[in-house]
Amino acid sequence: MKAYNLFRLVLVAISILSCQSEKPLPVLGNNPVADFRFVNQDGISITNKTFEGKIYIANFFFTSCTTICPSMNGVVKGIFEEYKSDPEVMFLSHSIDFKYDTPSRLKDYAKRLAVSGNQWQFVTGTKESIYGIAEKSYMSAVTEDSTVKENFVHQGYLLLVDQKRRLRGAYDSDSEEQVTQLRNDIKKLLEE
Repeated sequence: MKAYNLFRLVLVAISILSCQSEKPLPVLGNNPVADFRFVNQDGISITNKTFEGKIYIANFFFTSCTTICPSMNGVVKGIFEEYKSDPEVMFLSHSIDFKYDTPSRLKDYAKRLAVSGNQWQFVTGTKESIYGIAEKSYMSAVTEDSTVKENFVHQGYLLLVDQKRRLRGAYDSDSEEQVTQLRNDIKKLLEE
């Protein structure tokens, strides 16, 4: 009996030490995500205050995209389904097609994904506001390019933002391994 209790004590100590040795997620960049104001799929202005104290996953897409956007937002939809009953986790998809993607088009897009409610925001804004926040806050490349098929170039990264508006990770939505890491990192942030 004493040997069993000693064994249990050792297991508890190892468990505590392994949890303590687990490194926190890095903070990427020097500043929090900049203040913003965008219009969502319901035609309502949303700001950084909408996400205050929440973890959120951000990405950049456009509704007429036929390349990486459908699979990227399919990945986001899967994560959304896991957390749709958790008010601490939100989603923010920025349209980079500021000319075409009106709130009504964003609403139709959300409906095609079977997304409703306020947990996943699809937003539009001026070119300067969307492209600026992509580059300065999310360290993401977004540009118009008339030499490519769909006139836009952007990355398929999912960006994890913590409760203090700090960028904590960037994950290639095309990599199963990185998407798994994103799922694990969301859990870590929820425990911080």
